[in-house]
Amino acid sequence: MTKEKSELLEWVKAIGIAILFVWGVRFFILTPIVVDGASMMPTFEDGDKVVVNKIRPRLTEYKRFDVIVFEAKEDTNYIKRIIGIPGDRIAYENDELSINGKKYEEPYLEEYKNALIDSGTLTEDFTLEENLGELTVPAGYFFVLGDNRRYSTDSRDTRVGFVSMEKVLGTANMVYFPLDNFKLIK
Repeated sequence: MTKEKSELLEWVKAIGIAILFVWGVRFFILTPIVVDGASMMPTFEDGDKVVVNKIRPRLTEYKRFDVIVFEAKEDTNYIKRIIGIPGDRIAYENDELSINGKKYEEPYLEEYKNALIDSGTLTEDFTLEENLGELTVPAGYFFVLGDNRRYSTDSRDTRVGFVSMEKVLGTANMVYFPLDNFKLIK
């Protein structure tokens, strides 16, 4: 009888440790989210299941063009791309991104830009000052845009505005479901 109790206790311990390990990984390192809406198409589609890496940003700084998930309002998270970091001057003119007076390529937008050749621009012209009343991105904040610029609620909208670094949950690095959409994000 003692041998059976001992074996049962070992199984309970092993299962308990496995549950704690899985909970720890999910809570502190990797979290799954479901993309809701079309604001990040073609990078992410509505319904894609994405892994949010919560640990990498704690080890390195966020960079321009990282795709992040942040808390937009209570119980609502957004997934967007960092365009501006603190101190940046951001402007868009003739569908071209300008940061601190330098033009930047956005290869992740080429598919949409090519589809819109006859129907205008993907991203309307704007400056930070016109949209948010600031010349540069403030310290401790990011300026973010969705990849589907015509249909994205992002930093251009005063309801979102600049995103506090404290509200960022992590970077979106991988689509894992549906399987035909599986991809790693650079």
